[in-house]
Amino acid sequence: MDLSAILYFLCLISTASIRINADEFNVLDFGAAGDGNADDSMAFIKAWNNTCSATAKSPTMVIPKGKTFLVRPITFAGPCKSSDITIMEDDKSKWFEIQGVDSLQIDGSGTIDGRGKAWWDISCKINKKEGCIKLAPTVLKFDRCNNLRMNNMNFINSPQTHVTLMGCNGVEFGFLSIQAPGTSPNTDGIHIQASSNVYIHNAHISDGDDCISIGDNTSNINITQVDCGPGHGVSIGSLGKDGGEVHVENITVSNINFKGTTNGARIKTWQVGKGTVKHIVFSNLNFTDVENPIIIDQHYCDVADSCKETDTGVHIDDVLYAQSFGTSKTEVAINLNCSSSSPCTNIIVDTIQLKPANPGQRVISSCNNANGQSKGTDQPKCCF
Repeated sequence: MDLSAILYFLCLISTASIRINADEFNVLDFGAAGDGNADDSMAFIKAWNNTCSATAKSPTMVIPKGKTFLVRPITFAGPCKSSDITIMEDDKSKWFEIQGVDSLQIDGSGTIDGRGKAWWDISCKINKKEGCIKLAPTVLKFDRCNNLRMNNMNFINSPQTHVTLMGCNGVEFGFLSIQAPGTSPNTDGIHIQASSNVYIHNAHISDGDDCISIGDNTSNINITQVDCGPGHGVSIGSLGKDGGEVHVENITVSNINFKGTTNGARIKTWQVGKGTVKHIVFSNLNFTDVENPIIIDQHYCDVADSCKETDTGVHIDDVLYAQSFGTSKTEVAINLNCSSSSPCTNIIVDTIQLKPANPGQRVISSCNNANGQSKGTDQPKCCF
């Protein structure tokens, strides 16, 4: 049976009442201390298991207000006996995985705090000493969740990616705030992997990596009304690192405000990859002091320019850049660096106006193995 759930993340000042009855499973009743110091993970697991196995019509897992719970990574797995599960949550939490739960709604105005600084300090990207780490926890991961809705949530300081979608279909995220320092390593805002029919809108994201990244086996993604920065922009990729077959299509990114990001609208693939990226639209973008506002990088590598040329490449086809304006901090404002083995095709640049961010600087476009056409009035003039 599919699990239909509603998660309420409410502010500490909320006056939500806590009902005490047989249909409710309060984490305090299962041994949670709620003092911010004791490990309450097992109490959360026990409360969830009892909620999920309850035969009541609408069982509720209760995480009471006014307390702070310290937890390790936790998986809330379905399906459950009831088709109407509620989790009522009023405090700051971290490190949750929701697995195999359908028709899930998360709505509220609380904060999930990943307390990531201790992880960043031992990241190999910052501290390349013996014992440094390359992987750290994600604050909230959805694994194989369909018909998912999440609105009005705040996320701060994840050890690594803040929110991950893996194998999900039919997703809407709206009115989210995601914040981490621009220097924090690998703290992507939202990462989408092997998912389809995803709609992300009205979000403010500032972090140390991609504001939103789109991985392999994704399709029908619509991203709009997002403020991005600091961060690395909105990226399709990186794709093809392990030489596998890439399938990404029908991606629309529109009405994005990029401010102080190291990239804007980016597609990045490894030379060893294969497959296709097609039917992509970047439109109505605003760039303020952005490096690489428009970039296709088919020579992506962990260390720049250190990966050898190969006779393979991901084919990028049918990409539209339209109605976008702003300032570039880099001289090359439009950089279409495509694969010699699999050149980009059907690239359209339509009414792009980019000016230098600094006085006396010029802006140019650069094309490498890119085939397409320019429409409207473009500045800098496109290099096709």
